[in-house]
Amino acid sequence: MHSPEPALAAADREDAGTQPTLTVEVYFDFVCPWCLIGKRQLDAAASRLAQLRPDVRLHTVWHSYPLLPDVPPGGLPYQAFYVARLGSPEAVARRRAQVRQAGQAAGVPFAFDRIAVMPNTAAAHARVAQAAAVGTEVQQRQLIDRIFMAYFNGGRDIGDASVLAQLARDCGLPAEAPVPGAERSQGRDPQAKVRHLVSGVPFFVFDASLALAGAVSADTLLDAMLRALTPA
Repeated sequence: MHSPEPALAAADREDAGTQPTLTVEVYFDFVCPWCLIGKRQLDAAASRLAQLRPDVRLHTVWHSYPLLPDVPPGGLPYQAFYVARLGSPEAVARRRAQVRQAGQAAGVPFAFDRIAVMPNTAAAHARVAQAAAVGTEVQQRQLIDRIFMAYFNGGRDIGDASVLAQLARDCGLPAEAPVPGAERSQGRDPQAKVRHLVSGVPFFVFDASLALAGAVSADTLLDAMLRALTPA
């Protein structure tokens, strides 16, 4: 663990007479399978925190961190992209076996063979920002999970506006496409402020005092939550 910069502001936690709040910031991208695993581990840690500290309100802030921002709007052929990236079909198979093993431990099924398109994720992240603006935290969390699963389990093109509109409707959110760049207006563009801090995704920041990189275990995430809640 290491300390992030103060620029990652968190909500006040223990104002007199109010419910203590723990803010967890998550930097992620939808084409990263480790981010889906990390989300499921965070869900498990949050559930355990609710049992241990029912007095605490957990507030999660989701930050877009596009790993492949130069992918064209229509996407690229998925299988060919990874063969070129890793060097051979055998290398791709080894990497996927590693991810599937980690996913199985976290209860996440991956169906890489169903995926045809490596998408540009800008539109998906804009949907998440829209959910933060007009929906509830529960709806935003549901949308993130549905986008991940539509891609990694269903093989759907999450760069397609019609796919994203249907997933938003499924969560009770507006089907209308968000204004381009809305995620940046809400401070979700990491380029200017925190790229030097985020060493990879998923990346978790707890009350602007502790940070963790990678798809760490639910135990590790819970420990960080409890540490962040402990007065210095």
